[in-house]
Amino acid sequence: MGAAPADEAFRREALRCLDGLFGFALSLARDRSLAEDLVQETYLRALSARRKAGPDQNLRGWLFTILHNVWRNEVRRRRPVALEGTPDLAARVPDPSEGPDASLERRETGGRLRSAIEELPERFREVVMLRCVEGFSYRDVADILGCPAGTVMSRLARARVLLRRSLLAGNGQGGPR
Repeated sequence: MGAAPADEAFRREALRCLDGLFGFALSLARDRSLAEDLVQETYLRALSARRKAGPDQNLRGWLFTILHNVWRNEVRRRRPVALEGTPDLAARVPDPSEGPDASLERRETGGRLRSAIEELPERFREVVMLRCVEGFSYRDVADILGCPAGTVMSRLARARVLLRRSLLAGNGQGGPR
C-alpha cells in the first residue's frame, strides 16, 4: 500500500533541504560520520512528527531547528567530535568567463574562508552558516537557535569581525586588532 499524497509531498519537500542540512550538521559536528547521523536523526524525528507541523509551518526552518536540537542533545551527552572536514562553501565549478588566475584566486579565497569559518567558536559558526550560507532571515535563525534576533545580529557582527581579522592575517595584512 502506497503512502498518502500528503506524506509523499512532505518527503519530497524535506529531501530538498538535505544538502543544506548536511552542510550545517558538518559545520557543527566537524565530523562527516557524525553529521550524517545528525541529519538521519533529524529526518527520523521530522517524519515521526510531521503531523504536528501545521500547513503554514516553514518546513525548512523546522528541519534546521530539529537538527540544531539534535546537535544540542549530542553535545550534552559529551560525545567527542573529531575535526575532519567542512562544508563546501565556495563553488567548485570555475566560471568559464574568468581567467585561470582569477579562478585560482577565487578557490584560494574560498579555502581561506572555509578555514576561517571552521576556526570560529560554535556560537558564531552556526550563525554564519544559517544566515550567510543557508540564507535564513535573522528571525528564522533566532527561531532555529532559540535565542532573540538581537543576539543573532550581535553574534553575526562579531563573527564578521573575527572572519575579517583571520582573513587579513592570512594575507599578511594583519589589520586592526
